[in-house]
Amino acid sequence: MSNVCYALPPLQGTAEHQGSLADFIWFRTGGPAEWLVRPKDVHDLSVFLAGLDPRTPVLPVGVGSNLIVRDGGVPGVVVRLPKAMAKVAIEPENRVRAGGAAMGISVASAARDAGIAGLEFLRGIPGTVGGAVKMNAGAYGRDTSDILIEATVVTRSGDVETWPAARFGYTYRHSDLPAGAVVVEAVFEGVPGDPKVIGAEMDRIAAEREASQPLRSRTGGSTFKNPDGDKAWALIDAAGCRGLTRGDAQVSEKHCNFLLNLGSATSADIEALGEEVRAKVKAHSGVELEWEIQRVGVFSDDASKKRVGVK
Repeated sequence: MSNVCYALPPLQGTAEHQGSLADFIWFRTGGPAEWLVRPKDVHDLSVFLAGLDPRTPVLPVGVGSNLIVRDGGVPGVVVRLPKAMAKVAIEPENRVRAGGAAMGISVASAARDAGIAGLEFLRGIPGTVGGAVKMNAGAYGRDTSDILIEATVVTRSGDVETWPAARFGYTYRHSDLPAGAVVVEAVFEGVPGDPKVIGAEMDRIAAEREASQPLRSRTGGSTFKNPDGDKAWALIDAAGCRGLTRGDAQVSEKHCNFLLNLGSATSADIEALGEEVRAKVKAHSGVELEWEIQRVGVFSDDASKKRVGVK
């Protein structure tokens, strides 16, 4: 990755050269962003992307709860939305409008307080609205695509567009949102409900997550997608991978579809452990697990420092 500090378009927010990502990525590993950009607002982001060299890759990042940042860092621009873009508002017809930086729990809580049911599962998604919309995040039998009405995106060219849910082409943990586009707002819709009943369901989800997932560890959430008709954790367990380690990276003993950084693991350790798990599962059951965690950036030993995006 280049150390040349080249000029960027005007920005009202902040742009940090070699900005640390490991400071907030859940695994607490990985190299820096060539540029870590925090725009002031949607207009600021739009103007910035419109003026940015179109050859420069752009990667939106929320709280990094489902991300491996490789040790060589991320070339180009990483966009992180500010807290000012995390507002949540209730609208008529049982709708909730949320900024791209809002956390799932904030959206679920606002819906509960307004007596809007159907968004409780967002309590179990530890990421931002932008990330949930992009990857069709889901939990407890529901997906973001089930509740999304529309979302506002800033395209890589700087255009601000409002997309109806159908335009995202949703499938399991996937959307057709193009590379470099940033989700800045979303509108969700639920149904009328009793706040007490909604709150009880959210409490149940929170308790179930606490009991079954290593929430207090340095992790990246669910590592692999569930294959059709099966559970990734069950295949990993059957292949004898529970507790498997590589350096300070470990397959969680509590939930073996979670990888952990026990303290000093590198991103390379974590990714290599994941690939070892995939190989063992393939050998044992014939199933080829697909990564759910996004892996971005360049390897530290990549001498060419080739620009790469999400894999």
